[in-house]
Amino acid sequence: MKLSIYQTVIEEADLYKRYGKVQRVIGIMIESIGPAANIGEVCYIHSSIKNNRKPVLAEVVGFNNENIILMPYNEVSEIGPGCLVESTGKPLTVKVGRGLIGKVVDSLGTPLDGSPLPKGLTSYLTEQSPPNPMSRPTISEPIQVGVKAIDSLLTVGRGQRIGLFAGSGVGKSTLLGMIARNSKADINVIALIGERGREVNEFIEKDLGPEGLEKSIVVVATSDQPALMRIKGAYTATAISEYFRDLGYNVNLMMDSVTRVAMAQREIGLATGEPPTTKGYTPSVFSVLPKLLERTGTNKNGTITAFYTVLVDGDDMNEPIADTVRGILDGHFVMDRKLAEQGQYPAINTLKSISRVMNQVVSEEQLKLAQEVRTLLAKYEENKDLIQIGAYKRGSDNEIDKAIKYHPQIMTFLKQSIYEKLTFEETVEKLKDVLNGGN
Repeated sequence: MKLSIYQTVIEEADLYKRYGKVQRVIGIMIESIGPAANIGEVCYIHSSIKNNRKPVLAEVVGFNNENIILMPYNEVSEIGPGCLVESTGKPLTVKVGRGLIGKVVDSLGTPLDGSPLPKGLTSYLTEQSPPNPMSRPTISEPIQVGVKAIDSLLTVGRGQRIGLFAGSGVGKSTLLGMIARNSKADINVIALIGERGREVNEFIEKDLGPEGLEKSIVVVATSDQPALMRIKGAYTATAISEYFRDLGYNVNLMMDSVTRVAMAQREIGLATGEPPTTKGYTPSVFSVLPKLLERTGTNKNGTITAFYTVLVDGDDMNEPIADTVRGILDGHFVMDRKLAEQGQYPAINTLKSISRVMNQVVSEEQLKLAQEVRTLLAKYEENKDLIQIGAYKRGSDNEIDKAIKYHPQIMTFLKQSIYEKLTFEETVEKLKDVLNGGN
């Protein structure tokens, strides 16, 4: 019985290794005659020069008649017509496990410091399907972020997905570092996509620090890397988060930035012949974003609380990527350049920001306090011009008088130094003190 099984396997085995041949290279695309491969499969391109160079890793991204279109993960060098193309028959996988905690890796899961991967890691597919919506538990408890403005007025639920909307230089990387150090998540997974090479070390050493790195895994794909590596950085970070979520951990995923992921997908789309649509973005961008962002959140085992930064060109909140991402996520925090210019850090505009699950994760007492503070801030902003030019006379309106009285205390409360650390309970107590006239 057993021998017949082995005999069948031997008879059905394909004993030939089939190769394709590079036909042409156009920009960032490589066109090959064969081998048989499906979309998403990884291929090796062997250099025709006999110098023991490692083969170039590439992924099948499309077809042109009978030819396959490949996009390399790394820069193409010494590739010419006739180079052999070998299909692995598998999509991209990365090695994940607890041994990665404290490491900085690239989009393929290789440590950037050149050290070998720890033993005991598991292979995990970078592209996964989002959880079944019926298997997602509802978000019912808050998570400590460690930033007063967020924990008090924009409370985040465990398993929520938040967008940080900001222009360049408003302090979003600093805010991510504060969240990584101060939050109560078990593990942080941080994806730096399209960052300048200089900023990577700065973020790890200054914003994240040793305290944050010891419970974090950092995935880096700098701006000089090919588009495929940048988009795979986002997939790899999300896959690592999913692996730990399935083990029952509460994970924080921080991606800086989802805009650069969209730009990388636009490059791939244009190179494969997609037509540009809204502001030059191809249709695939708007289909890829929901698939990527919906992978995070809750499942029956654990949670991924996700923070995605969105670069807002010219502080325009209605540009295509910002508008699309805002519609997918469970809340958005708007970082205001005017507040940053006034020295108000973190520069979160609480009136323009919203947490869509706050009402279901905080106590009624905190909700009333937060609503009262927002009302006072809104009343002050509404009459700001009159107050500043001295046109408003005190006593004319009790609500405006109250807003003027409490405004300095509220703004002082919302201000927080980079290394100031407060628990969720301490933040709520300080919020009570602000409205009770305390300091």
